[in-house]
Parts: sequence; structure tokens; C-alpha cells
Amino acid sequence: MSAQSAGPLSGLRIIDLSTSYAGPTATMYLADLGADVIKVERPGSGDDARAWGPPFADGASAWFASANRNKRSICLDIRSAAGRKVLARLIDSSDVLVQNTNPAKLVELGIDPKSVLTRNPRLIYCALSGFGLDGPDAHLRGYDLVAQARSGLMSVTGELGRSPQRVSTALSDIVTGICAALAVSAAAVRQAITGQGDVIDVSLLDTDLALMAPRLASFHAGEPEPRPSGGTDSVLAVYQPFQAADGLMVIAAGNDQMWTRLCAVLGLAEMAADPALSDNAGRRRHRSEITARIAAVIMTRPVAEWLTTFEGAGVPAAPVQTLSRVVSDPHVQARRGLLPVPGSDGSLITVHAPFRLASNAEPRNERFPELGADTESVLAGLGFSSAEIESMLIEVGLVTKEKPHV
Repeated sequence: MSAQSAGPLSGLRIIDLSTSYAGPTATMYLADLGADVIKVERPGSGDDARAWGPPFADGASAWFASANRNKRSICLDIRSAAGRKVLARLIDSSDVLVQNTNPAKLVELGIDPKSVLTRNPRLIYCALSGFGLDGPDAHLRGYDLVAQARSGLMSVTGELGRSPQRVSTALSDIVTGICAALAVSAAAVRQAITGQGDVIDVSLLDTDLALMAPRLASFHAGEPEPRPSGGTDSVLAVYQPFQAADGLMVIAAGNDQMWTRLCAVLGLAEMAADPALSDNAGRRRHRSEITARIAAVIMTRPVAEWLTTFEGAGVPAAPVQTLSRVVSDPHVQARRGLLPVPGSDGSLITVHAPFRLASNAEPRNERFPELGADTESVLAGLGFSSAEIESMLIEVGLVTKEKPHV
């Protein structure tokens, strides 16, 4: 790792036993901050996400690449005696362990919190799962879709009057990864001060419940149970999409002053002067009436003209952009929001971490590791002999007795 990309977590070693997307997202962000992440993968197939596709670029999954920059990869069969021996040394020499194994299988594999922390009491143990380490459903398999459904998130998402829909990205996985990275970073501060480890329990369901916090709080306080509404059902009015002459845009009038300015630039000053619409409660009561009048005006001009007008008036607004527009958005480009994967000739990108540090202005951006590429060097660093390393490389299929694997 270069000094330019050292980061505030430089010196922190993380064992990453996770697969798929939430765990790898967490460890990628920790690696972005400078941690040394050793990704432990199954021999032969590796992380499940390596096979997620199409699309593939030069044989690499775009999904896998998007969550695995800045890591090292080793192949290890943790069910074998040799694999457990390596894992034990990794645990002894590391600061953090991240895993997303089903809680019901942790004891069987010897990677349950009690076993691991008995071996290394200063270790930060981070468990990601669908439903958490305890509770009646801890044993259930969890996926993004399942969490979105069970948390109520799907129940409020979709077109007005239509069936509930999943938010069409790996929302639960990504935000769970961010939450896990936050918790590990906090535990690392405590570890540095006291030398004590911790157990971090992060679940997809808990993450989606957190995402639903304002909706759950409103419902509990007496708000009618919400249904899919196409983006119009909000505590705020006006706060929704509108069809302009050439495309879709959103307007977010977040307070009474913005409402007044919105009415002024739309030529609807009489609505701003109407006492029945002077506060948000009133505007919500008359939502359908006022949005119909606003929609009729918005349709008369193209999106670009409205954006200029609203910017001048101090009314938040944005185009509803397709991904082809997002990747060429001048602001996204200016902030280096998309990072080309080294060695991919521009065919693969990852997304910049959703944080930027002045002390680490140049983002760490190393290519995702090939399966098992660092097995030999990691084993050597753990003190295994050449003969032991060769035997273990043969066991995981990285070399054969006849011909080394290149």
C-alpha cells in the first residue's frame, strides 16, 4: 500500500470470511480507509459473487468487482484440518474478523463468537446475517429481497394503486455493509485504547428497519398505514416527481418558504396566498388538488429550463436520470464518483465510497484480487514453511504436484 493511500485504518488487519455482497461491501469500505483485508475464499469457486452475471468483463463479474477492490485473496478450506490451522493463525494475528455465515452453522465451523474470542480476546468479531445472531428466526437465510419484504420497505414502494415492489438495487446489502463498517471502525477505536475486542451483530432486517424509521414512527403515532404511491406519499407536500415536456423530474419543497417560492415561479401566487395551504398539514390535506395544478404547469416546459428556474428560486429539484445519464453527469465526474478498475480498459468501474477524507484525498483504488492470488504470500507471512505452503496450495488446488498454477 502506498503512503498516498495509507488511510486512517492503516495497520488494521481484517480477516474477511464473507461472501456475496453485504460483507464484501463492509470490508471494501474498511480497505478504502487503509485496512489490510485478507479475503478468505472457498477453493475452486471462491466468493459466490464471482459467478454473478452477466455482465462479465474479461471473465470477471461486474458485481464482484464492485464490492472487492483493495483486498488480498487466499483460498482456504476451513472445514479441513490444514485450513483450520491457517485460520487459527490468521485469527491470532488479526484485529477484525468479518463473516456472514448462517448463525446456525457457526459452532460447527468453529467460528462462533465464543470460540473465536476465547482464542483472541482483543479481536473485533463482526457477524452479518439476515436476521441477527439471536431471536426465533436467527437460523433463517436472509437476502436483500427477503429483508425488503419483511421490514415493510416493499409495502410502501411502487406505483400508486399497484402491488409492492423491491427497491431495484442491493439496498439492504449495501447499507448493511456501511453499518458494519461504521461499527467496526468504532470498535477499532475502543480496541486501540483498551485492547478489548467486541462482537458486532448486523442484520439485513435491522438495516431495513432503520431505513423505515420515519415511516414506522409516523405509523406508530397514528398516521394511516402507507401503501405504494409512486413517490408521492410523503410527510411533505410538495415532494414528488412531475412530468415535464421532455422527461421526468422531482421537486422537493421542504418548508413553507420553498412552497411560497415554488408557487411564485410557477405563476401560482394565489396558492401561496391561500391560508388553507399556508402550512404543510394544509397542503397534505389538499395534496391531490395542488399537485394537479402544479403538474399542468410543469408539463409546459422542458426539464432543463425548469432546473434553471428552480435553482434561481432556491427550490430543490432534479431530473430523474437513467444510468446512462448518471455516468456522464458532470458533478458525478467532477467528484470522481466512478472509479475505473485498474487493468480493465474502462470496461469495469467501482463506485467511490460515500465518504471523502481531507487527510486521504487520493482514494485507494487497487484492482479486485484474482481468486487465491495472495495465498502463498499470506501463508509465508504467517510463518508456514515452504513444505507446508506447498502442501496447502495443493490441497486448495492452486498448484498440482506436476505443474505449478500460474
